[in-house]
Amino acid sequence: MSLKDQVPRYLLDRDQVSSTVVYTALFSLVLLVVSMPFADNSWFTLEAGRAFFFTLAFILSATLLVILSRVVMCRCRTLEHFTLLGYAAWVVGEVVAVSLLYTLFAFQGGRLGIVAAPQHGPGTVFLSAVVYSAICLGVPFTFCSLHSAIRDKDNTIRLMNYGNVVSDRPAAPYADKRITLFDNNGVLKFSISSDNLYFIESDDNYIKVWYMDSSGEIKQYMLRCRLKTVEDSFADSELVRCHRKYIVNIRNVSILKSEKEGYKVGFDIDALDPIPISKTYEQAVLARFNSR
Repeated sequence: MSLKDQVPRYLLDRDQVSSTVVYTALFSLVLLVVSMPFADNSWFTLEAGRAFFFTLAFILSATLLVILSRVVMCRCRTLEHFTLLGYAAWVVGEVVAVSLLYTLFAFQGGRLGIVAAPQHGPGTVFLSAVVYSAICLGVPFTFCSLHSAIRDKDNTIRLMNYGNVVSDRPAAPYADKRITLFDNNGVLKFSISSDNLYFIESDDNYIKVWYMDSSGEIKQYMLRCRLKTVEDSFADSELVRCHRKYIVNIRNVSILKSEKEGYKVGFDIDALDPIPISKTYEQAVLARFNSR
């Protein structure tokens, strides 16, 4: 995986962001309590008094800063080219921001006489804060990211595990042209002939499956599953990723048209709107469409 690759969607999910903030706050508090007796220039204190409330104000301010940063990062899911390098730079920016906040609190508190004035200059205090902030943020960030990566891979494996599906014949989605979908807990939720599936749409942590039922009516089915999981599980099948929000069934695509804003694919059904193709997936979709 290269730093120029797109950030895995699981790093920007709401659940991931929420758990990261909670683990960061808990880990920082524990580290604060453990390291306090060994800090020679720390103004942190958990004892009653003005310094305690000053410490509490800093912890709450730093937590709110991280929450705000992560909320903004979540919004960046709309940016198709948010790379791993950009994500790493964002995390470094959070470390710097928290360190600057610590330095501001330290010298402001010392000036007001709330806490002991720092024994060193702003540069030294800031560098010390960078080390401390890197540990406080880096460890829980790494733990949460690894946990999400393992969970995402487990969901992919579950999605591909068709051997446990009860059926009147072996469930082999590529051989018998059926699309079988599981939710994030590995529970079988949806199974349909690939001839009747048109596209799958991402809706945050859910997906909407647009399909034609036995009566010929277009319907949608929603289940809790990530679009990336479906993409990985049905690689090299008729399901083709064409946009950050869409996977289309290339077999059912009847129209490919070029517009001013880019390519779009359409279906021979009035109830279904054309699906946009983003620049990221354009060449792959055109190749698959031309090779049908």
